[in-house]
Order: sequence, then C-alpha cells, then structure tokens
Amino acid sequence: MRTDDEAEWHRRRRHAVTVHAEAQERRKAVENSQARALVADFVRQARERALPTEPLVARSYTGRGRYRTGLRGWYLKADRSMAVGEDGAFYLLAVPASLRARFTGVTLRADDPPLVVGRGGRDGESISLATLLERVLNKI
Repeated sequence: MRTDDEAEWHRRRRHAVTVHAEAQERRKAVENSQARALVADFVRQARERALPTEPLVARSYTGRGRYRTGLRGWYLKADRSMAVGEDGAFYLLAVPASLRARFTGVTLRADDPPLVVGRGGRDGESISLATLLERVLNKI
C-alpha cells in the first residue's frame, strides 16, 4: 500500500511528465511552422529564378532499389535522400524495398520538414534547413 507521500510524489511526477510533453509538442509545432515557411519561401525563390526541377526518385532503405515517384522537385542533399517537390512539400526519399514498386513506382507522403537536418543522428553531422535550401538556390 502506498503512503500519502508516495501517492503525492507519483501525482507530481505524472503532472511534470505531462507538462514536459505538452511543452515539447508546442516547440515541435513552432519548429514545423518555421520550417514550412522556409520551404515555401524556397519554392517561391526557385520559381522566380527558374531553377530547373527534376524527377524525384526514391531509394530503398538498403540503397539498392530505385523507384519512380511521379513527383518533380529539387534535391536538397548530394545523396538525394530528401527533396522539396514542386508542390511545396518536403519529402524523405527512402522507402521499403518492393519488387512491385520497381514496376509501378511509389507514392510518397509529405513529411514535416525539420529546422535542423540530421539532429540527433549517430554521425553527429547536422545542418540547418535554411543552409541546405540556400545551397540549392545558389547552385546556378
């Protein structure tokens, strides 16, 4: 049986966890909004500069398979793992391997763009989304 002190401690702990999770969700929403604004501005500038688009190709997680997506846009990284579509959406271009998709292609869903690409990754390499977008704009 719990004592009153233990019960109070557990109640406070649950409250602290809830408050922390809510704050984290608010931060994430703000970051997503800022990143979407960066992407929208990038698309506007790319169109103004007549920056050419190209067909976006997804790769399997293993890197062996390549799949048509039916989308056009601008790759953000040299490894072609992420892109911004002409539709203004941000896409991660890694998909599960599929024999059927080799012939039919894949349908990608838009992802929330991160403000910092690679944050928390094992290799320790991260770069701001703004920097990636600026690099693509300045390729010409």
